[in-house]
Amino acid sequence: MQENKDKFIEMVTASARVELPLSDFAPKHGLCVPATDVPGSKFPSIDYHNHLDAQEPSAVLKILDACNIERIVNITMQTGDAALQMHRKFKEAAPDRFDTIAWFDWSDLHEPAFWDRCVERLERCKDAGFCGIKIWKDLGLKLKDVSGEMLRVDDERLVPFFEKAGEIQMPVMFHIADPDAFFLPIDRVNERYEELAAHPDWGFYGSHFSKDELLEQRDSIFMRHPKTTFVCAHLAERSEDLAYVAGLLDANPNLFVDIGARTAELGRQPYTSRDFFLKYADRILFGTDLVPDVEMYRLHFRFLETRDEYFDYPSHASRQGRWQIYGIDLPDDVLKRVYRQNALKLLEP
Repeated sequence: MQENKDKFIEMVTASARVELPLSDFAPKHGLCVPATDVPGSKFPSIDYHNHLDAQEPSAVLKILDACNIERIVNITMQTGDAALQMHRKFKEAAPDRFDTIAWFDWSDLHEPAFWDRCVERLERCKDAGFCGIKIWKDLGLKLKDVSGEMLRVDDERLVPFFEKAGEIQMPVMFHIADPDAFFLPIDRVNERYEELAAHPDWGFYGSHFSKDELLEQRDSIFMRHPKTTFVCAHLAERSEDLAYVAGLLDANPNLFVDIGARTAELGRQPYTSRDFFLKYADRILFGTDLVPDVEMYRLHFRFLETRDEYFDYPSHASRQGRWQIYGIDLPDDVLKRVYRQNALKLLEP
């Protein structure tokens, strides 16, 4: 009898031991909490951070109209004549709905007079109607000068470029790092292990400059060029530490931040995030950095406008981490500034 009982227990235990790849684990929560439908932004909005080069203007406009988005800024990843063509493509489709931020051109970095051409290109972009220029993370992480030295973000040879940007009122956007997890080993304690295991090329562990060094170099530029307007994409690359971002804004009145692709981080610290939005309502830009999509925008609106709990965050196909987010229920006056008014300060100075 005992032998049969032991066999039965062993059989039940074995059947309960199910092997499931972590990538296939997709639990559905059992909470009974409100789920607010937010079809469009409460007030007309401007998506200040997106990449539309692969999109068709007509398709994007349908999504904008469905979501109460008045205007969208394409950060083109093209340079030279290709960038001008991309700018015209969207402007000709709907001049009041599309704007373009230029991409810094490093293609001839090792050729004579490169640094002078940086200033000339900036002026041409301004004359062509671009509303800003973006410096990406290849600066500080990949680019080397003719001597083989890694370029610093605060390279002195860029001083004339930043000064000219202030003179002609051309905002400069920075994205020179990534989330903290991307600078850590891709191991079992990295909270974004799944994402990085799928995209190991996104990791910068062991980079020439540490993340702290990259941000320190970047931050010195804001102080050095007080007459130039800067936009730090992705909450200054420190959405995990809003106290740091707050200190940066306090020290630099010429600085704005956008929230592109950082709702996942903001939404899991809702109390801290709400306090941050209330205090810096005049310096935060609504942006998504995600392919235009109705549901994507509605998740952003739900985060900003409701008190909903424990819901999905908007993301690329590969999610950022295994957590859910909470709404921060911003008051109307803050929503108006974040959604639209702050962007207009940069688009229509």
